[in-house]
Amino acid sequence: MKGKSVYPGSEPAGAGRMGVFRKLRPADYIVSVWSGGTTTQIAIAPEGARYAERDFLWRVSSATVELEESDFTPLPDYLRQIATLEGEITLRHNGGAPLLLRPYEVHAFDGADDTHSVGRCRDFNLMLRRDAAEGEMEALLLDGRYVVAPDPGTETLLLFCAEGGCTVTDPGGRETLQAGETLLLTPSAPLTLEPEHGGARLMLCRIRRRIGQNL
Repeated sequence: MKGKSVYPGSEPAGAGRMGVFRKLRPADYIVSVWSGGTTTQIAIAPEGARYAERDFLWRVSSATVELEESDFTPLPDYLRQIATLEGEITLRHNGGAPLLLRPYEVHAFDGADDTHSVGRCRDFNLMLRRDAAEGEMEALLLDGRYVVAPDPGTETLLLFCAEGGCTVTDPGGRETLQAGETLLLTPSAPLTLEPEHGGARLMLCRIRRRIGQNL
């Protein structure tokens, strides 16, 4: 894996060991309190952007929802993807039909929607600025070896370990991930994931810039 830093403004901590990557641990995250629980910002781009200012291109976060019912903050400039890591929630967008979201099921929706949630959970979120960034989020429920194929258009690949642990290997080296840790990569070769005994649960985000935008 060769290329630019996966996190603008920072040096790739793992350059020379495993291509271009940055490993993040819980101490690197930013935790804030909201009326219904806590939000943990795992990564944001460009680095130094502020969620409150709505000046970011993409953001990955996890939140605890401790209220039985809550309303999502409107984010009209963003497209969103969400999954629960613990617990189930029922969502309604713009007063429409209820949608039950079980752990590790990914749901995409428009940040401009009037979204109401019922249920307590710990969730995982990807936010992408409309017309500036695009991407996908998926859950990897690993009980054995798994290969993540490179996507030529992906600028940033983010792996968050929600449960268990695993090793991540590419032609340049190997890194380990334990629960709560994150790996940010600029992928150009297949990644081999090997879960530890008992398996691993990870969230994978692929993020691409749109033409004329800088991630």
